[in-house]
Amino acid sequence: MAPQPVEPPGAPPGRTLARLAALHGVATSYSPAPGRTVTVPADAVVAALAALGVDASSEKAARAALAAGERERAERLLPPTVVLVRGEDPPAALTALPSGTRLRVDTEQGEVRTTADDLPWGVHRLTATAPGGRTGRAHLIVAPPRLPAPVGRGYGLLVQLYSLLSRRSWGMGDLGDLAELAGWAGGTLGAGFVQVNPLHAAVPGSPTDPSPYRPSSRRFPDPVHLRVENVPEYASVAGHERMRSLLAEAAALRVAVLERGALIDRDAVWRLKRQALELVHEVRLAPKRRAAYEAFLAEQGQELEDHATWCALAEVHGSDWRTWPAGLRDPRSAETARARHELRDRVDFHCRLAWLTDLQLAEAQRAAREAGMDIGIVHDLAVGMHPQGADAWAQQEYCAAGMSVGAPPDAFNARGQDWDLPPWRPDRLAACGYAPFRRLLRALFRHAGALRIDHVLGLFRLWWIPRGRPPTEGTYVRYDAEAMLALLVLEASRAGAVVIGEDLGTDEPGVREALRERGVLGTSVLWFERDFEGDGRPLPPERWRTGCLATATTHDLPPTAARLTGEHVTLRHRLGLLTRPLEQERAEAAADTAEWLALLAELGLLHGPGEERSAVPEEEAIQAVHRFLARTPARMVGLWLPDAVGDRRPQNLPGTRDQYPNWRLPMADARGRPVTLEDLAASPRVRALAEVLRSGVRDTVRVANGAERGGRRRVETA
Repeated sequence: MAPQPVEPPGAPPGRTLARLAALHGVATSYSPAPGRTVTVPADAVVAALAALGVDASSEKAARAALAAGERERAERLLPPTVVLVRGEDPPAALTALPSGTRLRVDTEQGEVRTTADDLPWGVHRLTATAPGGRTGRAHLIVAPPRLPAPVGRGYGLLVQLYSLLSRRSWGMGDLGDLAELAGWAGGTLGAGFVQVNPLHAAVPGSPTDPSPYRPSSRRFPDPVHLRVENVPEYASVAGHERMRSLLAEAAALRVAVLERGALIDRDAVWRLKRQALELVHEVRLAPKRRAAYEAFLAEQGQELEDHATWCALAEVHGSDWRTWPAGLRDPRSAETARARHELRDRVDFHCRLAWLTDLQLAEAQRAAREAGMDIGIVHDLAVGMHPQGADAWAQQEYCAAGMSVGAPPDAFNARGQDWDLPPWRPDRLAACGYAPFRRLLRALFRHAGALRIDHVLGLFRLWWIPRGRPPTEGTYVRYDAEAMLALLVLEASRAGAVVIGEDLGTDEPGVREALRERGVLGTSVLWFERDFEGDGRPLPPERWRTGCLATATTHDLPPTAARLTGEHVTLRHRLGLLTRPLEQERAEAAADTAEWLALLAELGLLHGPGEERSAVPEEEAIQAVHRFLARTPARMVGLWLPDAVGDRRPQNLPGTRDQYPNWRLPMADARGRPVTLEDLAASPRVRALAEVLRSGVRDTVRVANGAERGGRRRVETA
């Protein structure tokens, strides 16, 4: 007889199931808004527990699992991972040990200690032996209390790298363009950083998923971003007839995007670059280069071998490993080992691409710092991995089978969201001392002055959706945020890097405070900054938080020019995305914009009250918006680069797939004409807006360092 469910589908969880769920960090209810609680369907709780290896399919099974779980917690001497923050009280896991317990700490640095006092930073192995002989083992994370803070206060540029083409790129922006942009922005515009979209490796396909937020691997970058001509071995094949033909095809791709209205075609770019890089790969490395490559292979180890093996297997069997022959679905099987040997030339090719991309990432950061940038390149960490990709294949033991990450219904999306990203299992992470997370952070901090973490609230909890069910039938699963934040602080401190958390959206009480305590900067977007606890009006600059990156917009929102004109409403209407009548949406959007323009005028940033603000030239209004951002105390102020040229089109329009060209648009001016990197450097409009921010940030800092003037608030420096 099949086991009976604990409760009928959709029913509220019973008491046993609720206790079992609480034991494993699975929510049985959540609060989408103050004063409102939503009960999670019992079958969603059962499914989430099953993905954690806990059987709750019947009342009997749930009771047995609860008893076993409570017994294990009571009997264990140590939890799998313990966090010790330098300068703070020792954790309860240590203070609650029986009197007379002996400690042994095998440090990351190879030392052996018999006390937890004055340990070096790192992830160590802790063994505790109680007087009766009972032994417990744990991973011990020792971290500083706070992340590095930005040096002073500054502004920078935000750009989707693929969208910024130069006259040398092959149909989409590349790492050569990034290095040139950073050098120009730092040396000429006085910018302190350039933030880019995730440069993670994509899942190849036909067509490839263009979203940089659904990567094959977050651990390794995508070689489609390589500037082929900057690879030293390229010189040996530059005159090759096939290479000349590829260069001609690349020029045609570039012209199609810049002059003929074509969309960015990542697949076409990669097809050409792959062939060019295969020619380059045939060139033997010089001894010094060979030594550097071998050092990279040794440093990256098993993870790089897994990634390159997946790439080689995907060329033979397709890009969805779940459809491969059964033996190849296991990265540790004998069949996979044989295939890796048989495909060793292709495995080496993909390892070489990872190395070359790493070198060009390093060059971009070097160019930024040599241009005087305090931070340099800000890289972006996507919230998860594509279910078909290399990470999902290689990290199966850490992933929750049958689950997808998304978001519950909210005021902006009544159906909720399913991002189709397999989540990590918190229990497996804790058991291995968060090894995959640690390695991921180290990889991203290699060449970053700062790291932006998409949906940073996911360090605390994620909305798990059973595959095949709608987002409304999911539940929250909790992660050990203390451990994950400690590792984030540890690795960022080792790299001397800043961390920015994308903390927009619904959160639970205490989350933003915990992030702030550890030094994680938040994200504040102008149009969302209102006094929601008061009159709901736009928040004046002196009331903005200090610990944030302040911007006018993001890649998921309308450019400022579109918001000022209301074109973002027209676009959503044309695509059938509005849930209310067009005129109502237009009126509400116009009223929102008018309130902000009124505040800008009141502050003297636009023009005097009483004048006709609807007649304000667009460029002047955009400058006023950025004068406002510069007047806030935000540690970092970001300029969305398309705003500098009057672009109207969002790079991504949430809620759309085929009906809008998400992630495929080149940066363009107000008329929709693509703007190249060379055009940017020659644009008076770009320089004028950059000067607004540079001078505004400088003036605000001057005020903060001297006497208070003009009612401005002193800028915090801690």
